[in-house]
Amino acid sequence: MQRRELLISAGVGAAWAASGCRPAATAEHITGGFTGIDATRGHSLRDALRSGKPWPVPAKIVHTGVVIAGGGVAGLAAARALRQRGVEDFALLELEDTVGGNSRAGALGGMACPQGAHYLPVPGPGAPEVQDLLEELGVRQRVAGRWQYDERILCHSPQERLFFQGHWQEGLLPLQGVGAATLAQYQRFASLVTQLRASAPWVLPMQNKALAPAQSALAAMTFASYLAQNNLTDAHLRWYLDYCCRDDYGAGLDTVSAWAGLHYFASRHGFHVPGQDGDDSTEREGVLTWPEGNAWLTRQLAMPLGARVRTGRVVVRIANTRSGVEVDALDTSTQTLERWVAKRAVVALPLFVAARVVQNPPDFLRQAAQATVYAPWLVTNLQLAEPLADRPGAAPAWDNVLYGTASLGYVDAMHQSLQTVPGPTVLTHYRALGQGLLADQTASRRQLLERPWTAWRDEILGELSAAHPDLAAKTRHMALTRYGHAMAIPIPRKSGQIGPQSSWNVREQLLKKERYPQRPAPVWEHLGFAHSDWAGYSVFEEAFALGHAAGGLSL
Repeated sequence: MQRRELLISAGVGAAWAASGCRPAATAEHITGGFTGIDATRGHSLRDALRSGKPWPVPAKIVHTGVVIAGGGVAGLAAARALRQRGVEDFALLELEDTVGGNSRAGALGGMACPQGAHYLPVPGPGAPEVQDLLEELGVRQRVAGRWQYDERILCHSPQERLFFQGHWQEGLLPLQGVGAATLAQYQRFASLVTQLRASAPWVLPMQNKALAPAQSALAAMTFASYLAQNNLTDAHLRWYLDYCCRDDYGAGLDTVSAWAGLHYFASRHGFHVPGQDGDDSTEREGVLTWPEGNAWLTRQLAMPLGARVRTGRVVVRIANTRSGVEVDALDTSTQTLERWVAKRAVVALPLFVAARVVQNPPDFLRQAAQATVYAPWLVTNLQLAEPLADRPGAAPAWDNVLYGTASLGYVDAMHQSLQTVPGPTVLTHYRALGQGLLADQTASRRQLLERPWTAWRDEILGELSAAHPDLAAKTRHMALTRYGHAMAIPIPRKSGQIGPQSSWNVREQLLKKERYPQRPAPVWEHLGFAHSDWAGYSVFEEAFALGHAAGGLSL
């Protein structure tokens, strides 16, 4: 255990002692367990590949026009793009019992709650694919010549708050009682972000756009190194920036690239110091959210697909043939192998899976998989029988974060309900376990798989009790969702790239000059590839844009 983790654990124990509670004594009435993801399915593929045993002869052969392997955001976007082109003859194969990838949802006590991603920033002009989707779903519409978003879906105020020095404060940047030196460092970082935004384009999604030289330099160093170079050493500023990196990328500022740490601000809302630069706002830019989080979006994408979605399928082999592709998948309900024969396929699988199941994978796929580091996550939904008593300070918000803890805090699933009297609710607690590089992630994944849910229960209750001493007594059920490879971490790369996107643009000879042909998505023979991993970091806009591009390719 690292020193920081040890101090956090000690703080958790102190919080329980201060509240007069003991985890073992107060948590026994809470039911719960793991849900949402069947880890044995993915591990069955891993174990079978390691054994070297051949797969059985397919029990049946199914012909279709296109096969989409993977039902996350990218796979669903590819299906939508096919339908927009008039292609209806396709099948989407999904490992789990429901589609959605990291944008899944559940329900506790009749209340919907996210099991993963819980919001989507209002998309800017660089994300036309997402804008079109939101318009199609009725979330975005033009009124009197201006675009407006459904007020029921825009996150209601108060949007976010921070438990800091024993009180709740509005916003997540530590402000209450901080000194002049801290405020000066906030201002210094804000100025740097402003300068960077003016010097180069910072867009979302990137979708294979070239980086400016200064951005490439940032992509080759850690965010922590960049802060040190600019003498940004304040503990409060660094805590906040570390939180932002863990929130978006699954790992802290010692692990992610400086490009990623700055992109969080430069591509969206900048960095503002409330009350210091003429901006009295303490909340981030407008975000769209639903009680079930981004699962609302993936469910809307899946709804028109009907029987073309085949869940419980473990894709074990994808091969190019002379006339198209073969995709072998294990049907977990019958434990038989199916062979899907199609003209082409969209491989919307994580890179580490795609590199294993694509037969004789191309070098660019192999290299991309080897260079990608994944962050494990734990998402826990706590069903509360009644509202919590609150500490002094800011009122309950949608996003609630505790300063100095290992977690990312929690969101309130009933925040958008507009209920006049607080009542039962579900709190969705997020914990990113990504720290360091590959060896650290492997250890975190093992812990995530082997640790009993009750140990996570006691740790989470202990952490949150500092702000909510009555939490354990009012919690009835806890549902925990584990993601062993939740997202690709945008680590520094010597090449100065933000991800493996340059690797698929194989250098080719043209008029005696070498160039990288710009492609909207990776392509190899009859296969198009789509997943947020190709962007090097995991956000809805990147996954959707890549899936949309792959679905629109003519191979």
